[in-house]
Amino acid sequence: MCGIVGEVASLNSLVNQDLFDALTAIQHRGQDAAGIVTCDGSKLFLRKSTGLVRDVIHKRHMLELTGNMGIGHVRYPTAGTDQKDEAQPFYVNSPYGITLAHNGNLTNAESLREELEKKDKRHLNTESDSELILNVLAQGLHQSQQHEMDENTVFNAVSEVYRRCQGGYAVVAMIAGQGIVAFRDLYGIRPLIYGKRKSASGFDYMVASESVALDALGFEVINDLMPGEALFITQAGNFYKKQCVLPKAYAPCLFEYIYFARPDSVMDKSSVYKVRLRMGKTLAKKIASLYPHHDIDVVIPIPETSRPTAQALAMELNLKYREGFIKNRYIGRTFIMPGQQKRQKSVRQKLNPIPLEFKDKCVLLVDDSIVRGTTCKEIIQMARQAGARKVYFASAAPEVRYPNVYGIDMPTATELIAHNRSHEAICQAIGADWLVYQDLPSVIEAVREGNPEIKQCEVSVFTGEYITGDIDARYMQDLEAKRNDKVRFTKQPKTGENLDIYNQD
Repeated sequence: MCGIVGEVASLNSLVNQDLFDALTAIQHRGQDAAGIVTCDGSKLFLRKSTGLVRDVIHKRHMLELTGNMGIGHVRYPTAGTDQKDEAQPFYVNSPYGITLAHNGNLTNAESLREELEKKDKRHLNTESDSELILNVLAQGLHQSQQHEMDENTVFNAVSEVYRRCQGGYAVVAMIAGQGIVAFRDLYGIRPLIYGKRKSASGFDYMVASESVALDALGFEVINDLMPGEALFITQAGNFYKKQCVLPKAYAPCLFEYIYFARPDSVMDKSSVYKVRLRMGKTLAKKIASLYPHHDIDVVIPIPETSRPTAQALAMELNLKYREGFIKNRYIGRTFIMPGQQKRQKSVRQKLNPIPLEFKDKCVLLVDDSIVRGTTCKEIIQMARQAGARKVYFASAAPEVRYPNVYGIDMPTATELIAHNRSHEAICQAIGADWLVYQDLPSVIEAVREGNPEIKQCEVSVFTGEYITGDIDARYMQDLEAKRNDKVRFTKQPKTGENLDIYNQD
């Protein structure tokens, strides 16, 4: 999972500070690498490296990032990713000079790579899917090139991307001296939103992964890009939008609402915060039906994503809500650490319990999801050691039983605690007195209540049903071979656009 942003400002304006601030607003989508490229006239200026936005882009770089349009990217850490050459945006010099940033994952990357190299004679320098999309777009622009490039040329090239690239993706690209193009996959799996801001000489336009980037900079949200839809904003500020290909479905990723997005974001017209509140209410109702005579004394969230859900749950059950864990924000994420022992140690360093909230109490812990089970097992033990009489556990998400192939670099199926395990076995494995999972229809309805136009969501990690219809047993076997721990921590993995969530944060 990554974050992307693009902006076209009024002529003679600078976008460098806006891009920096927008990337900072969506820093939660990627802390491993960052990059900004701007265009001044027809010249491109690029700065990218590994690290946080503030650590990668300094004042001296900002002074060099001139121009009235640009794009930016933040990359989420994947085990072993530290190559600066795979930080984004990527660049090709023909035609025109194109830079591109991408969030998501292609499901036909292997065959597409072979086709680009052998048929199109394109040189590929990394293992990133982003570079594949960039070269398909470049090839499409080359094939549809006219004497003078216009919006139709761009939209024809985007249509070529839709024809050749399968999977879940959101893309922002900049064509030197021409403008910025943005588009979203045919299912709307990965998010993308755009807005405008009044300026002295017209309007500035911005596109980003989440609405918080627009809000922070005073942009008025216009709309989400729809599946199969693209927009093109010229360097002079002319705005064009087109439905390049009919969508296959309208099915945003459910995990965006459960975990990834900031609570103050609105995605596909549905408030992430309100979705999480509704999830808390329905989870409370399930607990009340399963355990009408429960002895819960206090509800405690696992920081930080689960807070709105835990608050709504506590209110619905008329229970006390307390912050029982203090998070150390300076500890690295546990999922990138090789081996179970190191992950467990990191959990202890990252979270510290407040004993008075646990001593002699029956505690209900609430988390956004359970993936490997490493974190929740360790946290349950910490709660007991802090004096809890009983520890119950509630997951805002249903059982995560299958790997994701659309941009979430989850563990393999065999490494997921819920895969091929019964409810009782999972509860026993994490050491809870009882365990409650959210029902999938309830989470989907929590999203749809905010936007009834969403008829379905991308839910493959819960059901094993992959919406693109191109995932077979061989694909899953290859995925298992590439993602298992033994491979991940002994061999350099594919990087650039994927997210690892061995443990939630």
